[in-house]
Amino acid sequence: MFTPRAWGVLFVLCGAIFLEGIDVAMVNIALPEIRADLGLSTGALSGVVSAYVLGYGGFMLLGGRAADLLGHRRMFLLWLMVFLVFSGIGGLATTGWMLLLARFVTGVAAAFMTPAGLALITGNFPAGPQRTKALGVYAGAAAGGFSLGLVAGGLLTSIGWRWVFFAPVIVAALILLAAVPLLKEHNGDAGAFRWMRFDLAGAVSSTAAMLLTVYGVIRLERPGDGTAVTVAVFAAAIMALLMFIAVEQRSAAPLVRLGILRSAPLVRANLVALLFLAAFAGFQFLMTLYLQELRGWTTLQTGLALLVVAVDTVLAPTLTPRLVERFGNVRVLFGGLVSAALAYAVFLPVGLDWTYAMMLPALVLLGLGFSLAYGPLTMAATDDIDEDEHGLAAGLLYTALQFGTALGLSAVTAVSVAALDGGSGAFTGDTGLAAVRVALWVPLAATVVAVAVTAFGLRTRAGQPVAISLPER
Repeated sequence: MFTPRAWGVLFVLCGAIFLEGIDVAMVNIALPEIRADLGLSTGALSGVVSAYVLGYGGFMLLGGRAADLLGHRRMFLLWLMVFLVFSGIGGLATTGWMLLLARFVTGVAAAFMTPAGLALITGNFPAGPQRTKALGVYAGAAAGGFSLGLVAGGLLTSIGWRWVFFAPVIVAALILLAAVPLLKEHNGDAGAFRWMRFDLAGAVSSTAAMLLTVYGVIRLERPGDGTAVTVAVFAAAIMALLMFIAVEQRSAAPLVRLGILRSAPLVRANLVALLFLAAFAGFQFLMTLYLQELRGWTTLQTGLALLVVAVDTVLAPTLTPRLVERFGNVRVLFGGLVSAALAYAVFLPVGLDWTYAMMLPALVLLGLGFSLAYGPLTMAATDDIDEDEHGLAAGLLYTALQFGTALGLSAVTAVSVAALDGGSGAFTGDTGLAAVRVALWVPLAATVVAVAVTAFGLRTRAGQPVAISLPER
């Protein structure tokens, strides 16, 4: 179905999204070693993750619009180079502030690179079976990157935590060398002077709203730490959002055409993406606490235990496209969400004496859920959206994914801390297990809501032949 060049283009773009996913997972695994070497406080250590989320979530909309205005290929190559450079700087960091700065800029690079990469997928592969297959492979690479990164992070950290940052430099360099001759520009006359149409006021206000909101969500992980400051951050975020809406309503060339939000499939896809990733991020965090803090497993053992979730790396590019062609992306998405909800429900009664065999059904169901849900989500995000705005649609989706991740982590942290008598209890033994069990209701509830939202989409499409020739994601 694909020409050799088409396979080469797909390989390059999948390599970039795989790199982004594996980078996040590896850094999470390496945090204890980073703390030991650089002598970071707990706040600074959490900042290593938060800085990346702030950069990624805060600049995603800006990245999507920049790709549409300035050229998908141009933005992809430029920010891939930035990602490469600052990942290397992270590996060379000798102080906490240097590492935090490197992670923030790396997140910003991902925010510009990712929507450009998705737009290149839809631009290089025509709507229909080819695009469906390409997006299925792309989604498998994205989801599999995080899963496999858990194991890769454990292996590289055993050599030295700096390799968690140096390894992506090598991979990014290889991708860049292949991308330059293979990728062609596909979004019209994107040229050097289109920046003159750029909505600077919209860019500043939207980015401020994103940064403040993500930062406010992160602060929720410590509800008793400066409540007044947290409230002020959210208030400032609301003010920035209102300013952004006012600017966009009056701008001749808006950063976000507000009319795009009239697309029901796009709004549903973004809401479901937020809930789906909130659930997974929260569950993965709780699994890490359960296996390492309560059961005493090593980071490598934890990564290997979670590796079964990476079955999506195989199923997403093979099984999911065929199911989508037959049943439509919304029905397949619905099945994936139901599988994920069952996974969280099966894990609710977890005990300290559970064997890995007892955990395995939940992890298999979760891997299947990712396989069936992630690809159709990426497809639905550009359903009914003009190709010239695919970069914007991608930016909206990945913004939802980042907010979901931050929100899920904050929610399960707040619930588990509350279950430990506001943090006065120790996260060990029966007390810690009880906290995990209570917090496990958060991912389950989020996924059930996502199922309901998707079911509404199924009802609105009843009677229509659902073809996966829809440009998705």
